[in-house]
Amino acid sequence: MDQPVDSVHRGAYHQFRRLLLGWYGKHQRTLPWRGESDPYRILVSEIMLQQTRVAVVEGRYKKFVAQFPTVKKLARAREQTVLAAWSGLGYYRRARNLHAAAREITKAGGFPQSAESLRELPGIGRYTANAVASIAFGEPVAVVDGNVKRVLERFTGRSFNETQYWQHAESLLDRNSPGDFNQAMMELGATVCLPGKPLCQACPVVDLCASRGPEARRKREARSKAVVRYAFCLRNGSVLLQQRPLSSSLMPGMWEFPPVKTGGNTRSAPLLKLKHSITTTDYTVFVHQITSKKGGGRWVALSGAKRLPLTGLARKILERITNA
Repeated sequence: MDQPVDSVHRGAYHQFRRLLLGWYGKHQRTLPWRGESDPYRILVSEIMLQQTRVAVVEGRYKKFVAQFPTVKKLARAREQTVLAAWSGLGYYRRARNLHAAAREITKAGGFPQSAESLRELPGIGRYTANAVASIAFGEPVAVVDGNVKRVLERFTGRSFNETQYWQHAESLLDRNSPGDFNQAMMELGATVCLPGKPLCQACPVVDLCASRGPEARRKREARSKAVVRYAFCLRNGSVLLQQRPLSSSLMPGMWEFPPVKTGGNTRSAPLLKLKHSITTTDYTVFVHQITSKKGGGRWVALSGAKRLPLTGLARKILERITNA
């Protein structure tokens, strides 16, 4: 079994921590959740950042915490209101879990103050629990995400299994400044130690790095292609929408435009054509204006449709049409 990283040279880790924290203090990005000590707001940011780019999260985070400034405010909100506020960020289970966690925290009368207790909340795994505990409460626990894994691999010149990643991250952790150190590790991976072409000349720990260059590129998963069509039905200032089944494995309970089949009502030129991607599939989307459509649904005032928990695609379609 591989020996821990810190058995190789303890002095190097002390130097690594010092150099990394010094760099982070000068070069960290200005982000709306940086410098926060409120565990609720840190939790919101960490959950939003799961599988979502920082540039997307920045604006959405500000709006979300403006609408739900405290954990109690979020706990008292209706789930549909929370989903509407989350609309466009995708992976809606995150929003449901965050809402459920807020209710549990409020019911308990206070925020859990350790990583172990945070992991008892709905949807909170080891990474999120450790991030919140280290940043908000100074608990000396490490974090491991994709950026941290890349930094560890390059720094040591080795690859690890999941358990070993956590062991090495714990060995390297600055236990006096765990929150800043964890954020610095993620920042280094996100802005300097990039996947394909690392910016080694800008790296504060390049002299300690065993790799100093790109690792072998991982083979990308092939993406699927698909074509989908939706109906845009407008009547007396209201638009027809339908709700996805609550039993659906994808975006249950979210609202979308009614799908239509090729032919029949789709013979005319589409009102709108756009591209949309979800996980491993790239969609070409056609939207057809139709005066009436059989089947269920709900007529919603066009002016208020954005307040519903729309799917990301439905929101994109609505914004394209109303801004045209």
